[in-house]
Amino acid sequence: MIEQAMKHLFLKFNKLTKSLTPKKWRNSENASVVSGRESAEAMAKSAKKKDLIIHGSGSINIDGSSNFVSSFSKRGEKGINQDCCIVWEEFGCQKDMIFCGVFDGHGPWGHFVAKEVRESMPIALLCNWEEALVQTSLLHPHLELNSTKTNLHFNLWERSYIEACAVVDPELERHPKIDTFHSGTTALSIVRQGETIVIANLGDSRAVLATSSNDGNSMLSPIQLTIDFKPNLPQEAERITQCNGRVFCLQDEPGTQRLWLPNGKMPGLSISRSFGDFCFKHFGLISMSDVTQRSVTNKDLFVILATDGIWDVVSNQEAVQIVHSTIDRKKSARRLVDYATCAWKRKRPRIAMDDMSVIVLYLHSSPLHQ
Repeated sequence: MIEQAMKHLFLKFNKLTKSLTPKKWRNSENASVVSGRESAEAMAKSAKKKDLIIHGSGSINIDGSSNFVSSFSKRGEKGINQDCCIVWEEFGCQKDMIFCGVFDGHGPWGHFVAKEVRESMPIALLCNWEEALVQTSLLHPHLELNSTKTNLHFNLWERSYIEACAVVDPELERHPKIDTFHSGTTALSIVRQGETIVIANLGDSRAVLATSSNDGNSMLSPIQLTIDFKPNLPQEAERITQCNGRVFCLQDEPGTQRLWLPNGKMPGLSISRSFGDFCFKHFGLISMSDVTQRSVTNKDLFVILATDGIWDVVSNQEAVQIVHSTIDRKKSARRLVDYATCAWKRKRPRIAMDDMSVIVLYLHSSPLHQ
């Protein structure tokens, strides 16, 4: 029942908050009630101390968990690496939850924006998820998650993601040290809770699920879980033009449709959804994630989250085969990046290589089907 889950969650919140609150505050009236945001921040701090959170390259495998994660990020040829990523095991102090995210910054301050969203997005999501549980418990105190589990579970997470986006973007605009007018970031994340995965995306990073085929073929089937939100998509282009933005490609970039301001040629944005980039926010650019859900089956092996530097030169099928053929799971993300690096040099020799970041979330504790 939600009520039982709520009680369990709050007990952990209260215990954790008490342990992280300075002694001089504990008896004060101001510390008697700790906000959801403070609770989420306290959990993040505790998770870092326990090595449950990794940034950038690495792997994580907690005893007793069915999750195994490999991640790797590589700087391209355009300067500083503006990609970043995060893996948070036992997300929200829940043994069966994990959060993974990749963020692709762009613009002069893009690397700062990406890192800021990497820190703020999971905390805002966790805070809103907690509040959604509270409100649902109050409205339906005896509701059981059986036949309605799928719809209710998705509604809670979708609402939490949408409200988190509505918090993160305004905070970026008000940030005193980061210029987000001409800089921004994409955000692709996944939450696995038990045998359900929830995927949220804005921008052109991509999540691909590898699943075994029904016909017994050794080849895996890739299932793209996200949409590449680019300005040339009909629904995106319609929104942009209705807001007086423009969508077209330059003569020296045939086939690359960009979002442009009503007047002037600079800057042009190759995505239609992002955090930051406030010069475009009145002209069709939005910061709303597209949220979807999927149940994990025995045939589902792993999910690849990667920034567009990978997908520009590697197909979904190639990506899942590269990961699947990697014997040492810890090296799978790096192996995919290395493969994409070679593919870029072969396919785009005259174009500076983009940053590349990959997270591979294995859905079973043992290397099934390998």
